[in-house]
Amino acid sequence: MVITRLGQGVDASGRLDPLAVERTIDVLRQYREAIDALGATAVRITATSAARDAANADVFFDAAEVVLGVRPELLSGAEEGELSFAGASADLDPARGPFLVVDIGGGSTECMVGTDRVEDMRSFDIGSVRLTEKHLASDPPAPEELSNAIAEAAGWFDDLMREVPGAAAARTVVGLAGTISTVAAVEIGLV
Repeated sequence: MVITRLGQGVDASGRLDPLAVERTIDVLRQYREAIDALGATAVRITATSAARDAANADVFFDAAEVVLGVRPELLSGAEEGELSFAGASADLDPARGPFLVVDIGGGSTECMVGTDRVEDMRSFDIGSVRLTEKHLASDPPAPEELSNAIAEAAGWFDDLMREVPGAAAARTVVGLAGTISTVAAVEIGLV
């Protein structure tokens, strides 16, 4: 796994940054080498929030297709949520459900509720990159910057509780992706 920050600047500009595209294409070249070395006969690539929001997503799609030989599929927030839920809940004991699966990405966050399938979900246009670029200008962030970022995120999750009533009744919460992994690592003292 390599974080390329393809969505860097998309929230502000509505476009993929050429350097972010090149970083991502460089990683896809490495993946192509691994695909070839392993003898894979089928390749599938998907794109999510950054490409959904970028007016110039075809620039990335065209370059990725040249490298991989297959054009990326643009997933909707709902499709992204369905796949995240399926992966996160596949080995969970249904008796521990219903599950609230939270997938915090760079540009979007998907929240899905269900036990053996998604029963309700919401995709928010809020993610770690969007919040950072919008609110956190200092390093380390100033207290008011953190307060503003937290307030915006809290507002979105208030919407979740109002619009997806099953979220409050979930018995198990499962978090996905790099942001949640980083928070967990900090919490247990790995970072």
